[in-house]
Amino acid sequence: MTNTTTRWTSRGSAVLALLTVMVVAAAAQQATLQLDPAHTSVKFTLGDVLHTVHGTFQLKRGALDLEPASGKLVGDIVVDAQSGESGSGMRDRKMHKEVLESGSYPEISFRPDRVEGTVASQGKSSVKVHGMFRIHGVDREVMVPAEVEMSADHWTAAVHFTVPYAKWGMKNPSTLFLRVNDSVEIDLTAAGSVVQHSAAVRDSAQ
Repeated sequence: MTNTTTRWTSRGSAVLALLTVMVVAAAAQQATLQLDPAHTSVKFTLGDVLHTVHGTFQLKRGALDLEPASGKLVGDIVVDAQSGESGSGMRDRKMHKEVLESGSYPEISFRPDRVEGTVASQGKSSVKVHGMFRIHGVDREVMVPAEVEMSADHWTAAVHFTVPYAKWGMKNPSTLFLRVNDSVEIDLTAAGSVVQHSAAVRDSAQ
């Protein structure tokens, strides 16, 4: 083997080793997903015999840590239960006093633990998120579909799921003259910043 061939072989090995390190580093990359309350909305929809009621809740706080390689997703999204409003003072007072009992249970939260499917580091992904949904002081295990879009420094997600509040022990506010559904549709649109950091850096900080 000539010296020239040996040099090219050595260079090729070095390049291959560098690419391997880069691939491993990318796989170990973790991200903290901060939620921006100004660009995050929580909407609910409740049907009755006359018309459909639409309302909103306000985000209190939220941050998630994502490990793409393992699918681990931890953190929480916390909503102010007392902020719920539908445009009718009488209806909202009934909702807070008789259904949510938000004076006693002022927060609604979701604590995820894993993602089923792959969240691409760039672009859109369709995944399912598993975790514990807490409402009216009780934790419920849920699996919800999510449409996620990632970039280097920003992320968005859209989640839709159903809360069978009557089945979960909350009062159905129906009366003799007004019947409402015993479940409510929730639409969460989240957005915020992405903080990228490697697993090695994170482990050394703990």
